[in-house]
Amino acid sequence: MSPATVLVLLLAVATGAWSSAAAVRLHRSHDYERVFDRQQADRVEALPGQPSEVGFRQFAGYVTANESHGRALFYWFFEATHDVQNKPLVLWFNGGPGCSSVGYGALEELGPFLVQKGKPEISLNPYSWNKEANLLFVESPAGVGFSYTNTTKDLSQFGDELTATDAHGFLVNWFKRFPQFRGHDFYITGESYAGHYVPQLATKILEGNKKAHHKKDRINLKGIMIGNAAIDASSDDRGLADYAWDHAIISDELYGAIKKECTFPEDGEETGPCNQAWNEFFGSMRNIDIYSLYTPACTDTLANASRTPSAAASSSSKLARIHHGRPYNTYDPCADYHVVDYLNRGDVQAALHANVTGIPYAWTPCSDALTNWTDSASSTLPAIRGLVDAGLRVWVFSGDTDDRVPVTSTRYALRKLGLATVREWREWFTSDQVGGYTVVYDGLTLVTIRGAGHMVPMIKPVQASQLFAHFLDGNELPAKPVPATAA
Repeated sequence: MSPATVLVLLLAVATGAWSSAAAVRLHRSHDYERVFDRQQADRVEALPGQPSEVGFRQFAGYVTANESHGRALFYWFFEATHDVQNKPLVLWFNGGPGCSSVGYGALEELGPFLVQKGKPEISLNPYSWNKEANLLFVESPAGVGFSYTNTTKDLSQFGDELTATDAHGFLVNWFKRFPQFRGHDFYITGESYAGHYVPQLATKILEGNKKAHHKKDRINLKGIMIGNAAIDASSDDRGLADYAWDHAIISDELYGAIKKECTFPEDGEETGPCNQAWNEFFGSMRNIDIYSLYTPACTDTLANASRTPSAAASSSSKLARIHHGRPYNTYDPCADYHVVDYLNRGDVQAALHANVTGIPYAWTPCSDALTNWTDSASSTLPAIRGLVDAGLRVWVFSGDTDDRVPVTSTRYALRKLGLATVREWREWFTSDQVGGYTVVYDGLTLVTIRGAGHMVPMIKPVQASQLFAHFLDGNELPAKPVPATAA
């Protein structure tokens, strides 16, 4: 028996992919060898500046989403820190549309690595979600981050429908590359515009499962979780204004102008006077972080102080405009800059098997390559309701200091679903402190995270990891305080 076959057998046994009966059918070993070799080609042995021992395996590379147009999506996958064979598989999306799940989710929020301020290093995230699950991040659609298309006109034709179609195509092909995870419980999670990405992809999966002739061709989707999510244009806008006024961010006069000129239609399309009021609204917040109201914004002084002179000089004004502000407990409000510096290093890209086609632009957190967004559902509530009716686990969470997609908007939106309340609004606890509030509807759970902004896992990592664990287990968050243990 060849060494390659031995390795294949070991891989199959370790992943539960090979039964004792199948083990003797060596004519099948060629298929497993191909899978093994392809996975090994994507194996990330180590990243520049990475701690020497991390305790889990990681893979990165490209998976085709559309062969005829040459669209390939870049992914980064982390196995769980333990019990890989039994842990669920969780896919995470950031929003935008057009922002990177690798740059934000993986390196600033819930992934196992965090880029260090002022150092060419990454450190382990003590609250990484791969302690609870196998974690998959993908830059979607093509044109975001390292993902690419060989058909240039695609970049002006992306919208919700094409993005969901490509994401589904990516998943189907990813499971071909990693078949040992096909039977795992699968969950889709994300934040912000992922309020579109997540339910739309979940719907595609359910449709695909119905068409599949064999059980092995189905994706074992169990649920979704979305945070500070844009899910209903009318509710999002109404809540945006109400929350800002309630939190003393805008004047009575500006609030009055929005309420007078804007009708908050279901399709989100407003008239000129209303749009002028909204321009004034966003202009009034230029010196604070609308995504995290009560944490410092990333000013030019802070940004330049935390980078090398050459890196600071080369940063574009566009980066400052798209900065979302992702501080957390011991946070760095300019974390975007460090991630940009790290992911544009040649040795980092080589280690990640990224940028293999020589993309003619630098990696950025949110894409300038996408020149148009052709379709955007005014509401994803119908899709969310369909997932509830299908019996999937559906959780919605909201950091309560975000004024971009505030908890007020989320509550307005969910009210439209008309779901019966199963368990009334109550507080939940992290140790002996209130972590936030929760209400359980018939088929959907809403959770708020106290003191968290738009990017909950970065600003409140302890509470976010607690939320994630309870979501996966399907258990409600603790209703009573647990006294903290004395040091």
